[in-house]
Amino acid sequence: MNSTIRVAFATNDKENIDAHFGKSKQFQTYKISAKESIFLENIDIKEKNTDKTISLLEDIDLVYFVDIGPVAAAKIIRKGIFPIKYKEIIRIKDELKKLESMLSKNPPPFIKKILKKRAA
Repeated sequence: MNSTIRVAFATNDKENIDAHFGKSKQFQTYKISAKESIFLENIDIKEKNTDKTISLLEDIDLVYFVDIGPVAAAKIIRKGIFPIKYKEIIRIKDELKKLESMLSKNPPPFIKKILKKRAA
């Protein structure tokens, strides 16, 4: 089973999950395993277009943000991306550690489903 997931964080400052999905200036992307988090790329959002933004995230498993509209949420779910909304600002570094820990133990069912899909 592939033990990595790909995650994107909506961010305006490159350090925190601090942006609305549709208003984010960029997404920081990472490949995460139980042992490490590897920075993949910073995806700059040049145009506020939900469909274009989603197409830039098509290889992502989870996307984090502080808010999202219902239409955008439905679209990312249809693309197989799991949305995670935080009401408060969270440090990306802290969330990476949490995800590594989660993968090293007994991941929740939605993470197991992602790992199974990646292994196929």
